[in-house]
Amino acid sequence: MIRLILGGDKSGKSDFGLQQLYNGDEPSVLLATGHAQDFAFGQQILDHRLARIPELPVKETGIALPQLLEKAILEYRSILIDSLDFWVFACHGQWQQSQQALLHSLSLVPAECQLTIVSCEAGLGPIAASSQVRQFIRRLGALNQAVAAVSDEVCLMVAGLPLYVKKA
Repeated sequence: MIRLILGGDKSGKSDFGLQQLYNGDEPSVLLATGHAQDFAFGQQILDHRLARIPELPVKETGIALPQLLEKAILEYRSILIDSLDFWVFACHGQWQQSQQALLHSLSLVPAECQLTIVSCEAGLGPIAASSQVRQFIRRLGALNQAVAAVSDEVCLMVAGLPLYVKKA
């Protein structure tokens, strides 16, 4: 089963995704896509680490998310990807190939595997002033739509509460 959790910044999507991972079958793994580019984001990553149980395996993916997902579905019953927006940042130079590789990897997820994917909902903010930000938002929005299309369940987080857009 593939579950997509969308939401704005600080909407509770990562916490809800982690809760879904903990509720899933063992063994489980977190595929983390974010890398600290500044002190504030480094602190946010540290806060996320402290909120997790220490025994949870965490793999940092960078651009290699599709390859690590394909390995993870062979080893783990529950997988959390947090989050697609940071992966889109990492893939800027190889976007088309990366997106196709991720969608192919999603097609390989067996029914008995619980895959939860967290991503920022691209359509919640104002229109971006710069062309680079507009390109990022368009890529993320298109990826979210493609992942939602193959997901069994899609949830939008609002103020820490899940609103189900598509229910399994």
